[in-house]
Order: sequence, then C-alpha cells, then structure tokens
Amino acid sequence: MKQTLTRSCLHLGVVAFAVAGVVGCQSDSPEIRQVYNPAPANVIEADLTKSPAGSSKLDPVGNLEVVTLFQNGPMPTGVAVSDKGRLFVNFPRWRDPVEFTVAEIVNGVAQPYPSADYNKLKPGYPGETLVSVQSVVVDPTGSRLWLLDTGSINFAPRATRGAKLIGIDLDSNKIVKEIIFADDIALRTSYLNDVRFDLKRGAQGTAYISDSSAFGENAIIVVDLATGKSLRRLHRHPSTLATEKFVPVVEGKEMFARAPGKPDAYVKIGADGIAVSADGKTVYYCALSTRKWYSVDADVLADAAKSDEDVAKTVKEMPAREFASDGLESDAQGRIYLTDYENNAVRRFDPKTGKFDVIAAMPSLIWPDSLSLAKDGHLYITANQLNRQPQFHNESDQRKHPYVLFRVMTDGTPVRTPSAAPLRDLRVEF
Repeated sequence: MKQTLTRSCLHLGVVAFAVAGVVGCQSDSPEIRQVYNPAPANVIEADLTKSPAGSSKLDPVGNLEVVTLFQNGPMPTGVAVSDKGRLFVNFPRWRDPVEFTVAEIVNGVAQPYPSADYNKLKPGYPGETLVSVQSVVVDPTGSRLWLLDTGSINFAPRATRGAKLIGIDLDSNKIVKEIIFADDIALRTSYLNDVRFDLKRGAQGTAYISDSSAFGENAIIVVDLATGKSLRRLHRHPSTLATEKFVPVVEGKEMFARAPGKPDAYVKIGADGIAVSADGKTVYYCALSTRKWYSVDADVLADAAKSDEDVAKTVKEMPAREFASDGLESDAQGRIYLTDYENNAVRRFDPKTGKFDVIAAMPSLIWPDSLSLAKDGHLYITANQLNRQPQFHNESDQRKHPYVLFRVMTDGTPVRTPSAAPLRDLRVEF
C-alpha cells in the first residue's frame, strides 16, 4: 500500500505561491494556498474538509499552504523537516491498517523509512523492528531524525522491549542509536508521546519525552543519549496529569469518549506536548486534556542527584490560556508554538511579553497535532481530525480524507547545535 499524496514543493524545489501577511496578526485576506508542481496536469485543487461555521472562537488568520494531502490510508500524527528539506511523517498503529509507521515523503509519495522491513510489525521481535511510532523529530543538528516508538498497539499495554528511541543519521540513512527503555522508565501502561532534545547537555545530548498514558501514569522522561540512562520525573505530578473532568470543545462540540450502551466518559490524556527553550534552561509541557501548561527547570530535571521533590519545586504554571494543546515547538528566538485544537489554530507564546499570538487559524485546520519548524522559517502542521475518530462518536467514524500537512511562514528559526557530539554505542538496553 502506498499513500496517495499531492506533490511536495520540498522535493520539487517549486513554491507555487509567495507567502504574504504579517506573522501573528490577522491578514486582510487569510487563505489556504496550495503548493504543488505548477504544471496544469499535476495541479489538484484540494477539496478540504472544514469545521462548521462558528465552531471556532477565532476568525481566519494567516496564509496556510497545503504541502501534502493524505488522500487515503491511516492518519498521520508527527512531522519532521530536516535542514536539507527532507520531509518525514509517522502513522501510529491505532485502529487504521498501517503498513509502515514511519515514512519519508518523496515526490509526493509516502515511502517507508528507513526501510520497509524495519517497519514491518513483527510481534515476536518488538526490540528489533518498529511497533507503533507516535513522533518523528529532527534534532538540533538538523541532520538526525529520531523515532519515538510507543511499543503499543492502539494504546494497549506496551510490548516488552517495544518502547524505544531510535536515532537515524540522514546523510547515511543508517540507524546510529537505539535506546530501549527499562520497565521502570517506560511502564507497561506508558504511552511515549513526544520528544525534544538539548544537545548541549551531556556528552552526546539529552532527550525529554512526555508520557501521555491514559491510565494516569504520566511523567516526563529524561534520557542521557550517551548512556541511555533515563530518569522518570514528575510521575503523577499534577502538572503532568489530565485536569479532572476536563471537557474540550472541538468543532463546537463537547468531546467525550463515547461507546454504544455506555455513559459518556472523560478523555484523560496526560503529558503530551513538550518543548525545550532555546537556551536549554527550561522544559515546557502540557497534558492533552487540560487548558493549563507548565514549565520546569531543566538543570534540576536532568540532574540525577536531585530528588523528585527538588524537581517539583521548580515547576511553574504558565500564563492562563483559553485553549487546549496537543503538540508544542520552540524557536531560536525564545518563543513557544502551541497547537490549539479547540479552535483549529496554532498560537505562539513570547515569554518576554507574556502574550499569545495567533499564527494560523482556519476551518480546515481540524485537530492540529504536531509541529516542526524548518530552517527557512516555515512551520509545518499535521491536521488529522483526531477528534472525529470512532471512539468519540459511538463507534461511527466521522473522519473524511484527506488528512493534511500544512505549513505557514513565520519569522522564527529552529534551535540548532551544529557542533553536537556524534552518537556512539549503537544499542543501549536496560
């Protein structure tokens, strides 16, 4: 099975339209623009699904570009863009049939990456192949891709040795690091959701991973990339948990877990979005099921000599917001980007001013999931209609193809560490 997609300008080197408007301000005529090979035979006008009129609190903002349309197949969650313009996405093994869980978009076609064999689900060998990847992230070298494998099929208890972090050198397309997590770090009920990196901390760098387990076993995991030694921090701390009885409003409707013959249930997804400040001193994070978000001191969080109590003392609740987020991202200018899945939007927070700017808002930006800031300033956004899945609609699948990969121009640049130490010791397992 190959995913049918539109052509991507990243590989064709063609941008069909210029990006206009001022970032963070509503433009005179916000619109969705299409980025395709301009040859008439290859131009496909996208019939994008839209949220109902009036379901968002925000007016349209920004000039979104459609980079890729997923016309069939499973829904994507993560996105990553290398400094050479290579584009990667992932498809977790939830309910949809998934032939490959990680893909590179090449000439408009999703191809298994790094190979078809590595993407094959082999239940007896969860440590040797990919089980279900939730996030793909290019680290601050701009040339290494990391795959965060939950080891879990459709949120079931993870497979032994299945939860892992895989680093790939994009120049050689070879795996250069495999960290398989111990059972006391990735619990049986863990769901490793997102990952960010600080390559200036530690001999080979440090990773921060959110555990969004729906069972309340939420935490932030700190990983020493050199040794693979990891710390499970803020376990069941209020800042990593879902807000009690939280009900998000998505596309104008209250979102519950709904199953035939059963009462509506609250969606209890904990620590999800995560980002690291440009100076590496602060880690930002939020649960999926909340409108609160937090920061924690990275020096204390990553110090094995510090106690959990020491870490908790540095947690700060960030300025109040009237929206809930999935993915987060940071830029070299010290700002934090936040998806706003309740209003089909992406916002940006500036710690210097304490203000949120709306970067993009459109009816077709249905459930903005993950973010990736590219070298040229484009912010890539997956919109996958997560809220329309059957488990939220009495087993009626409300999703409609295509799922969309958007991008919007910003004045931000990604955090980069060009002199990062090379990765050594291919496999680390506990």
